[in-house]
Amino acid sequence: MSSQVDSVSTSRASTQAAPSRRTRTVPAKLARSWLLVPATKPEVFSDADASAADGIILDIEDAVDPSRKPEAREAVVDWLSGGGEAWVRVNDASTEFWGDDLAALRDVPGLQGIMLAKTETPRQVEDTFQHLGERLPVIALVESAIGIETATDIARAEGAFRLAFGSGDFRRDTGMSADREAMAYPRAKLVVASRCGNLPGPIDGPTVGSSHPVLREQSGTTVSMGMTGKLCLDVEQVPVINEVISPTPTDVGWANGFLADFEARGCVIRDGSDLPRLGRARKIAELAEAFNVSAPST
Repeated sequence: MSSQVDSVSTSRASTQAAPSRRTRTVPAKLARSWLLVPATKPEVFSDADASAADGIILDIEDAVDPSRKPEAREAVVDWLSGGGEAWVRVNDASTEFWGDDLAALRDVPGLQGIMLAKTETPRQVEDTFQHLGERLPVIALVESAIGIETATDIARAEGAFRLAFGSGDFRRDTGMSADREAMAYPRAKLVVASRCGNLPGPIDGPTVGSSHPVLREQSGTTVSMGMTGKLCLDVEQVPVINEVISPTPTDVGWANGFLADFEARGCVIRDGSDLPRLGRARKIAELAEAFNVSAPST
């Protein structure tokens, strides 16, 4: 199966021009907006890639009917082989499609990493990582009660890069509502698990719908819970997510002032509140540089 796909991909890649794309400067460990793109729509791959999203995920799992999996997989391999770069959400390890997904993607140029759907055990992450030659990062998408309860072990698995919250499937699995209060536990669990696994902050689930006020409110919840990224379903959601998850110019001004004062006094800790504030200031300064956010002009 793999050699057949590779042969088709090489042939097509040689005849098509490289996709027009935007150079991404935000490292994946800090990426705020993760744009899911259905693999059944290869005509929009390049437009998505040219967007302001920090990360692009071509989706050959939930967005694709089982009868169209081979076609969608081939479209992804074709585009990545032709100069495109993206992550790919593959089918979960319990399905018949998982092995074919990894075999087709293993040596494809342009593949930045894998999002593993419906992750429930660390072994699933490790097997995925090993099948890809132990060289590509794996975002473990946690979408069930079992996955939430084993999240700490998943975060410590070899190859795990970040955790992500499949909020829609989680609600379907548990019968819980989408209310902020109902979703507080699974979000907190993923944040704590990520810290225990020494991973970057987790990626929150997507907001369904086109209301920017709702998206802004839910992105604020993402930040308040300690999550540092968010899945999105449309390019128009990207600017809102990027803005809300970034530090504000006022935050940057405070961090710059605190760090300047800290250095001016010889980096001396004055009391017990200095270390937490120093950690916060350094984190804000790191994010401000990554996201190109400046302090207000005076």
